[in-house]
Amino acid sequence: MTQRHIRLNVNGQPREGDASPRKLLVDFLREDLGLTGTHAGCEHGVCGACTVVFDGEAVRSCLLFAVQAEGAAISTVESLADGETLHVLQQSFHECHALQCGFCTPGILMSMSVFLSECPAPTEQQVREALSGTLCRCTGYQNIVRAVQLAATRLAATRLAATRLAAK
Repeated sequence: MTQRHIRLNVNGQPREGDASPRKLLVDFLREDLGLTGTHAGCEHGVCGACTVVFDGEAVRSCLLFAVQAEGAAISTVESLADGETLHVLQQSFHECHALQCGFCTPGILMSMSVFLSECPAPTEQQVREALSGTLCRCTGYQNIVRAVQLAATRLAATRLAATRLAAK
């Protein structure tokens, strides 16, 4: 099969590589770009472990071919932390013990990052609905819900502080 050269922006960096037309985006990210934080779970778009942010939308990278990402901006779980400083979602997951084996965690973090940007003050029910697209076999989701709500509270406090600082 003929390889196609693709260029895309991944985690704020221009990246490129060759991929067969049938290579899945999740496999391209992991195998060709070395970004192994995105996990391949069911490979049918059901479990959500492979969720990445694609041009601002949370998507299942197992349902897209790498060639479909030509020119796209993609964020993976590796984009969340700033060096050794965890993203507020990651820190909240850590503090709330919101992970067990961790296999689904990257997908949850990416989908919740988009969710919180769209719904900055979610109710417990809204968080649970947003989480319904990801299967976690290790938890009862309670600590995950707590972590997302804690992150929402912290993000709101950060926005408020920034607004007050800008007003001065």
